[in-house]
This record gives sequence, C-alpha cells and structure tokens, in this order.
Amino acid sequence: MLTYAKIMNIFRTLHRSILVLFAVVVVSLVTLIHFSITKIVAEQSRSHQESLSPAVKLVIKQVIEPLHVAETLSKSQELREIMQFSAANDASFNEKKIFATLKRLEQEFNMGFFVALEKQRTQYNSDGTSINLVEGDVNWYFKFRDRPETSVGDIGKWEDTHFYIDIKIFDENNQFIGFFGVAKSLAQFIDVFEKHKATYGNDFIFVDPTGRVMLSSDPALNASNSKFNNLKDTPWYQQTIKKMGVDSKLALTKDAPVEDINNELVNINEQDILVAQVNLDLFNWTMLLMSPLNEKQIEISSGFMFSAITVLAVIFILFLIIYNLLYYFRKDIQTDELVLPYCKMPSDEKIKYVIDSRAYEDDAYLLLIQLNDFYQRPITTKNLPVLTGVGTKISEFLLESVQKLNTESEFGKVNESQWLILLQKTNDDESKRFMENIRHGLATIQTECEKQQEVLKFSTCKVKLSEEDSFISAILRLKPALDNLKTVGKLNNVVDF
Repeated sequence: MLTYAKIMNIFRTLHRSILVLFAVVVVSLVTLIHFSITKIVAEQSRSHQESLSPAVKLVIKQVIEPLHVAETLSKSQELREIMQFSAANDASFNEKKIFATLKRLEQEFNMGFFVALEKQRTQYNSDGTSINLVEGDVNWYFKFRDRPETSVGDIGKWEDTHFYIDIKIFDENNQFIGFFGVAKSLAQFIDVFEKHKATYGNDFIFVDPTGRVMLSSDPALNASNSKFNNLKDTPWYQQTIKKMGVDSKLALTKDAPVEDINNELVNINEQDILVAQVNLDLFNWTMLLMSPLNEKQIEISSGFMFSAITVLAVIFILFLIIYNLLYYFRKDIQTDELVLPYCKMPSDEKIKYVIDSRAYEDDAYLLLIQLNDFYQRPITTKNLPVLTGVGTKISEFLLESVQKLNTESEFGKVNESQWLILLQKTNDDESKRFMENIRHGLATIQTECEKQQEVLKFSTCKVKLSEEDSFISAILRLKPALDNLKTVGKLNNVVDF
C-alpha cells in the first residue's frame, strides 16, 4: 500500500527528473545551436574567401599587372633609346620606329601602349595615331607632369573611354623626358567585371582619395564625357557613414577623403552587401570589393534559429504545464491510503511535506491541538471504551469540521494525543476565530466525556510560519508555547509564540 510519504517522494522524484530532463534538453539545444552557428559562420567565411581570391587575382591581372608591364618595359634598352633620342632631338629620332615598337608591344601583350615626349610635345599611340600635347587642349600631361608621383592611373579618351597607366621617364641626369604607358579600353574592363560578377557575384569600385570613381563594374558609376561620378553621392555610402556615426556634413564635402568602411555591411537594392576596402598605393586609389552575402546561408541560419527557438519555447511551455499540474495534484491529493485506519484521520506527513517544500500560501499558521494527560492514566475495564473511542471522536470531528471553517486548511494526526492544522491565506484575527470554533467543538466532546465521569483537558497553540521555517523548526517553536500554557495553568487557552 502506498503511504502519503511514498507518494510525495514519487512527486519529488518526478519533479527532479523533469528538471534534469529540461536542463539536458536546454544544454543539448544550446550546444547544437553553438556548433551549428559556428559551422554556418565558417561556411559563410569559406564562401566569402572563395569569391575573394578570384577577385584579388582579377585586380592583379587587370590593374596591377599592366602597371608592372609598363614599369618593366620603361626600363628596357629599346624604349630608353627612343626616349633619349627624343630628348636629344637628333637624327636618330625616328617616328616610324616609335610606331613600329609600340605596335609590336601591343601585339605581344594584348594591350595598348603610348609614349608622350617632352621635347616634341607629342603623344604616339600603338594604334598609329599621334596627339599634339598642347597645354589647354590636353590637360592630363601637364597635370601629371608636375605632380610628384612616378606612376599615375587615369581615365581619358572620352570618345572611347580608356584606363591609362602613366610612367614617368627620366634621363641619366634625373631630368623628366616624357611618359611611357599602357592604355586599356574601359569596355574591356566592364566585360571582364561582368563575367566575374556572373560567376562570383562581386562588384568592384576603384576611387581616388576624394571619392571620384575611376573604375567600376557598374557601368552607371564609370566616367562618361569627361564627367566623373563620386562615391559620396551614392545613397548607400551616405547611409553607411551615418550609421557609423560620422559627421556627414564634413564627410560628404567635395574634398573630404573617403571614410574607412572596411567590413561594413551595407544594403543596396534590399540586398546585404559586405564591403572589403583595399588601398592601392601604386595609384593612390582605394578599391571597394562588394560581396553579396550568401542568401542560402542566411535562410539556413534564420530557419535553424527559428526552429531552435520554437523547440525551446514548446519544451518550456510543456514544462510549465506539467509542473503546475503536479503542483495542483500534490496540493489536492487526498486518497484512502493516506488516512490512518485506526482514527480515520490523515497523518501529518502532508503538512510536513507542504511546509518543507514551501508549497503553502502566504500568511500561514501552524496550529497544534493536544489532549493533555489523557493516555497516561491507568487502563481499567471502566475507562477502556472511553480511551479507545475518544481519539476517534476527536479525529472525526476535525475531519468534518476543519475545512468547513477554513477551506485553505490542511490537517493531520501526529499521534494518539496530538493533531496539527495548517491554516493558509489568513491573518491573526481569523486564526483566533478559527481556533475558538475548534475549541467550541472540542468542548462539546469534553462535555460528553464528563457525563461518563472522564475529564478531558485540551491545549491549543499556534505559530505564524516564516520563510525560513521548516517543519521541524515550526514544531520546535510550538513546544515552548505548550510549555508556557502548562506554566500559567491555562491549558484551554490559545497561545501565540
């Protein structure tokens, strides 16, 4: 047969098991989320790296390599002779030889070449054309000639826009004698960029220190008819520096330098773009590599996070439901197995458990009813029926009356002469009235016993439970109250302690 204590132990074990299960599930999910997010981030990083490497190779091939070719060829003996003969302006200077040399270089390297000579003030191109370098008509030559840079990147030839790399040439006395350079059609760049974007999704923007767009994979940003676009005029750049907390009034002025937006996440046409910013010191340019985030990975991440949070929420709700159901049944359980057969009264195990587990309501009192010196008397044939029946009468009275007087009460028998009552949601005055009603009923039983010439004396005392109380500590506080009753000789009084 299950005792009340055993059932309470089952409840406690079940509670612990649910708590442990919930903790295990939470730890497992958190661990799963951690490793999954780590894997997603690693995969996103790998995907970004896969697209970044070809982008770097493309920049090297299309921008850096032409510069190195121009620098290497500018030191060749053949080109130096051309430049030196032009500076000397002697009979060895031969325009046909210049065109032939540039044409051969174009065929070998698949890019256009030119020389711009200071002495003759003429530019010779590998396509066989030449341009008179007249100040006011040709601006680039005079602008870059007087600047300190030895290599310059520029955009020109607006009827067929080209990207130029200009290398300054000096004689043995370190005197400037002209430019040698490479020319690539902007259409060629755009075609290469489009193929790269179709494969990897990257966009490129090359800007000078003040934000002028020199090259871009977006044709709309490239210069046209000698008019340059500026990075600072794009809405996404303005939104980004505002998000960074930069003073936009100063940052967006004409001569303001480009802000460092490396690793910033920007939104262009409702798409998240990660920006990688690289300085190209060879031209004093800044390259912005625009990498769209992998949408599939974002969907996977969002889906996983939503699923994990949903699972956690469902488990937590189930835990609350089960916990409250157990709490409800634990409070209201009242089975035949828990009633002591010899007195038809529940034992005090339930009260003990409710107090020790802090399952009682606020403002609770523990009351003790004690039958004094009744069972210590000698047992005779005359008093035996009274001795065996009085305990049952008291228990039956309490069983029928206590919850009628206070529905928030718990009660139980300690032994043959002691009963406990747990009052909940009450106050001092109500507890006193409650005890007066109980004492009135006990007085009735006392009167019936007196008719049989048996004298019953009851003691009743109570203590208010505190948050620190256990069942044992509450009982220990009740004992001095009983001792106080005996000392003052008021065994039938209610005493607070």
